[in-house]
Amino acid sequence: MGAMFRSEEMSMVQLLIQPEAAYQSVAELGELGIAQFRDLNADINMFQRKYTSEIRRCEEMERKIGYIRREIAKDGTVQIPEMPEVIPRTPNSREIIDLEAQLEKTENEIVELSENNHALLQNFMELTELKNVLEKTQVFFSDKSNVQNLEATGGEAANDGKPLGFVAGVISRERVIGFERMLWRVSRGNIFLRQATLEEALVDPKTGDSVHKLVFVAFFQGEQLKSRVKKVCTGYHASLYPCPNESNEREEMLRGVRTRIEDLKMVLGQTSDQRQRVLLNVAKEVPTWEIIVKKVKAIYHTLNMFNVDVSKKCLFGEAWVPTDSLQDVKTALVSGSAAVGSAVPSFLNIIATDEVPPTYNKTNKFTRGFQNLIEAYGIASYREANPALYTIITFPFLFAIMFGDLGHGLILLLLGLWMVLWEKTLDKNKEEIWQLFFGGRYIILLMGIFSMYTGFVYNDVFSKTMNIFGSGWSINYNTSTIMENKELQLNPSEDYSETVYWYGLDPLWMLATNKIIFLNSFKMKLSIIFGVVHMIFGVCMSLVNHRHFHRLENVLLEFIPQILFLILLFAYMCFMMFFKWIAYSAVTDEDHLKPGCAPSVLIMFINMMLFKSQEPLDTCKEFMFDGQKTLQVIFIVLGLICIPWLLLAKPFFIMYKRKGKAHDHVAEPAPQPAGGHGHDDEPMSEIFIYQAIHTIEYILSTISHTASYLRLWALSLAHAQLSEVLYTMVFHIGLQNDSYVGAIMIWVVFWPWSVLTIGILVGMEGLSAFLHTLRLHWVEFMSKFYEGLGYAFKPFSFKALLEEEEAE
Repeated sequence: MGAMFRSEEMSMVQLLIQPEAAYQSVAELGELGIAQFRDLNADINMFQRKYTSEIRRCEEMERKIGYIRREIAKDGTVQIPEMPEVIPRTPNSREIIDLEAQLEKTENEIVELSENNHALLQNFMELTELKNVLEKTQVFFSDKSNVQNLEATGGEAANDGKPLGFVAGVISRERVIGFERMLWRVSRGNIFLRQATLEEALVDPKTGDSVHKLVFVAFFQGEQLKSRVKKVCTGYHASLYPCPNESNEREEMLRGVRTRIEDLKMVLGQTSDQRQRVLLNVAKEVPTWEIIVKKVKAIYHTLNMFNVDVSKKCLFGEAWVPTDSLQDVKTALVSGSAAVGSAVPSFLNIIATDEVPPTYNKTNKFTRGFQNLIEAYGIASYREANPALYTIITFPFLFAIMFGDLGHGLILLLLGLWMVLWEKTLDKNKEEIWQLFFGGRYIILLMGIFSMYTGFVYNDVFSKTMNIFGSGWSINYNTSTIMENKELQLNPSEDYSETVYWYGLDPLWMLATNKIIFLNSFKMKLSIIFGVVHMIFGVCMSLVNHRHFHRLENVLLEFIPQILFLILLFAYMCFMMFFKWIAYSAVTDEDHLKPGCAPSVLIMFINMMLFKSQEPLDTCKEFMFDGQKTLQVIFIVLGLICIPWLLLAKPFFIMYKRKGKAHDHVAEPAPQPAGGHGHDDEPMSEIFIYQAIHTIEYILSTISHTASYLRLWALSLAHAQLSEVLYTMVFHIGLQNDSYVGAIMIWVVFWPWSVLTIGILVGMEGLSAFLHTLRLHWVEFMSKFYEGLGYAFKPFSFKALLEEEEAE
């Protein structure tokens, strides 16, 4: 966890690599994923860089692999395996040339097979259409009433016994209506059209889609009309086929067509088998090829960021590297040079820079979800304290205060366990929403565990209570008194055994009519106490940042007045809550310490802020202990002193420093450490304004943020009451009958009750509590110390590159 407390220390390094070893060296760095390269050629066009031609070669290989993948998908019978778990190694230059040649050969082979298959399918479709034309037209020509039908349409019959001319063909069913109208218009009704529907749909060889067509025969008279009919057929993409006049010639032609179709089917089957064998062999290699080409392309894109010296014998590169990983980078450079047998070694130099380094927090699958919550607010400034380390505990705990129920927490726990135990299988689902939900599986697991803990403290299981350790209260009324009165009061001085319930709330409170009043008071105070502790911890974290960045003046000028103001007022209010719980009791001989004399902490705090007093009741005292009034005045005065201290001390300190520098004739100011705010270039007026805004924001936020933590009480109360209402109005229906019918009713109402419980109480209420917890961390906690002005460390990594491509 030490690595999470603060981001990794980064170093700017300069790499000097020989051109022949550059490819292999960068490949080794890509496998490690520990170097974020800077673009030293930002002013040079991408097309004018050294390795642009190599990138184009990679893009051409990507195009070929994409074509192969589309052909495999079009085939439908061959499946491409998923990305291998073990990422293949980066090939050397010779292997890239071999891969390029293999892709070229494979593409040409698939193209040739596809073209041959397309030509065969086209020929098969034409022969099938011709067969249907010969079969359907046999009926048309056997009809002797063609001339009479032509006359009936309004046209002129053939004179002198001349036979009618005709054309036969096939047309798409969607174009038939327009085709008929056009023939009618161009012939002025002198065409007789017969048509028949094909029973089986044909397959278009170009698209592979099913096409429904019709066979037609158009009878007409004269060569001029024949020419017009053919033009109309061409315009409507109708296929015309030769059809003999004599019946025996048609029969002979039909037999020949059927023989050719059978032979063509055999050839098509052999061609399809050959194509399928080729695609099956290629499909196994496609994922590996894609990974290799992506890695090679990424290497050359990275090499384009390097600068070439004047002699073109060395490449210069700059990169941010974690200081702890410098030795790994040196080892990678040595391995790259050794892989190509370079006699000249590569060099690594650490260079000084004024640029702010990137922020790099090492995470694992457990901590990554919590780190993402923090980075959604803003990337941490370089080397400032990382809130994610503490969020691992505080986030699920504050969530559980609002969601405290042993049963609902168990449901969250089971959900989290399911995602954790089967994470390898569930991680294969790459949907964006699911990945967002799945990435927080360990957060859900901890939220379930903490919710079960707070549910045990609240003694709440699906709105019901448990009496495990025995209640400290006893009922001393007789049976008749109990049966005749709906409500009876228990006197703590008589009916309470002074034995505190061993853990959590006493179960008898869940049966009391004043349960809500008691729980309201308890949870409200609890919310304020945890909120003040949380904010004090946030202010203390600013001390850690001040010390690390050597801003020791901020400790005296900012941290001390901030922590004093928070402790003297709000931590004192929490102290009064604890003192009230401990000092006042029903079992005591002192009248002023009995429950009736216990003052309201809120009223006492308001009177303290306004310097007011309140007349106590008889036998009671206004204050909880002697000297409290004097102590409160001291706290108020010190708290008021903190306001001008916070407002004016730092600007006057900066003014004093500037005067000292002017007297010492300092020409250049000392550089500010990373993560700090420099004020050397700002006029004093802006510094005073900035400090005034900062002071007002902090003073007001201590009040508003303290009140904001009351959401812990409000959501906890709402969750408990909604759970009780759901149990009373739904599940309780099955408990009203003590016969066998009641057992059936319990089974019936259990399902809507469970659905509503999971959907509303666990789903919607859980999401609401999650968002409120997130707000408490972002605003109330992190605003006390977290700047979030950094930028993320994005190293050149093959693993990250492939994961990003897979997500897209």
